[in-house]
Amino acid sequence: MQSQQQSLIYLHIAVLLFGGTALFAKLIGLNALDITVYRAAIAGIAIFILLGMQKKPIKLNQGKDYLIALLLGVAVGIHWVTYFAGMQLAGITIGMLAFFSYPVITVFLEPFFHKSKPKAKDIISAAVVLIGIYLLIPNANLGNDVTLGVITGVISAFFFAIRNIIHKRYFNQYGGPQTMFYQTLVASLMLCAFIEVPIYATTNHDLVLILVAGVIFTAAPHSLFAASLKHLSAATAGLIACLQPLYGTLLAIIILHERPSIATFIGGALIVSAACFETWSIARKSRQ
Repeated sequence: MQSQQQSLIYLHIAVLLFGGTALFAKLIGLNALDITVYRAAIAGIAIFILLGMQKKPIKLNQGKDYLIALLLGVAVGIHWVTYFAGMQLAGITIGMLAFFSYPVITVFLEPFFHKSKPKAKDIISAAVVLIGIYLLIPNANLGNDVTLGVITGVISAFFFAIRNIIHKRYFNQYGGPQTMFYQTLVASLMLCAFIEVPIYATTNHDLVLILVAGVIFTAAPHSLFAASLKHLSAATAGLIACLQPLYGTLLAIIILHERPSIATFIGGALIVSAACFETWSIARKSRQ
């Protein structure tokens, strides 16, 4: 098997596992914060072991990089808590689609770092995403769980976009597993003081699912994703990552028996299309 084909397989498996992560918001009987703490801690331990087995460095190059790692961990921690909270409130499909507004949010946040202005096509993409998000909301009432879930999903997208921009601009010299080790470490330590159910009080069923979520659905896909980039461009990875909502929705339908409405499918199609377009635009610009 050619290296590029193997990398494509790694990438699709990683994206499938990323999509499956959302299922644990419903499968684990804990709140979003507890799930995030335990998942991040277990993933961090797994990645630490992986780095040791591969004899890869854990120490960062400069002292200031630890501050950046701290900021990345805080952003990831908030992103994960709101990500799971959005799924628990609105359901897997709607919560994931709301989160997938992050590519367009990224386009509007990056000018603050590069001192530029969004282009007309970016404004059109944002309008398409807003229409898509509107279709996800059954009624504009903050007392409605689905509405709150959509808002929470967009907040998650915002912090994920912040994390990606900071990483790309200030932390891009480090590999995926090394980066994720610090992010999971900071996220788990930052939030551990707020857990409601201590690990010893967790049921065996939830404990097994937390282990699976941390190792198979967090540490493994991040490692596979990083490995795939050795023979694939970041643009290719970004476009294939747009399949994540599709994988997540299919898994939710099969495993959790969710039945998204027609409006959800249409809204989701608009959001994912805008995300794919922005990813493609960035890829084309980088090749020029």
